[in-house]
Amino acid sequence: MKSLSRILSAAGLILGLALAGTPAGAQTADSKPASAAALAAAKEILAMKNASAMYAAAVPNIVQQTKDQLLQSNLNYQKDLNEVAVIVAQKLNGREKEIGEGMAQVYASQFTEQELKDLVTFYKSALGQKLLSTEPKAIQMSMGYMNQWAQQFAETVNGEFRSEMRKRGKAI
Repeated sequence: MKSLSRILSAAGLILGLALAGTPAGAQTADSKPASAAALAAAKEILAMKNASAMYAAAVPNIVQQTKDQLLQSNLNYQKDLNEVAVIVAQKLNGREKEIGEGMAQVYASQFTEQELKDLVTFYKSALGQKLLSTEPKAIQMSMGYMNQWAQQFAETVNGEFRSEMRKRGKAI
């Protein structure tokens, strides 16, 4: 489960970096509000990409984090905070859908309506379906490669530090 969480976090990071140009819900100075058709196409793309998997647990996770923070300074209220966490989670259940709405707004602000429709057509094609099915594995494998590279590179950097420090007569 931890590896799935890491994959989803990585996918979220990649998606976040890809969309970093415009904050969620924001319009660029030269853009106009998205049409209903553009938003619908953006939502369809996000559904095909199963983007909701990235934020499905947002509400319970944030409720848990908040409860844990409150517990740090209110240990004597542990029983109450545990009970209240259940109430708060139930009360706010479904609010994670706001993330999907915001993501659709971002897509609709970054692509024209026609581009979004073309993307929907692409994702419905054989190649698009292959991309949708293989991309998570490609991302996972890429992250594994990046982690392996970083570990090996860190060893190289460490060796360079040691070498340079030896030149100064200081063994570390």
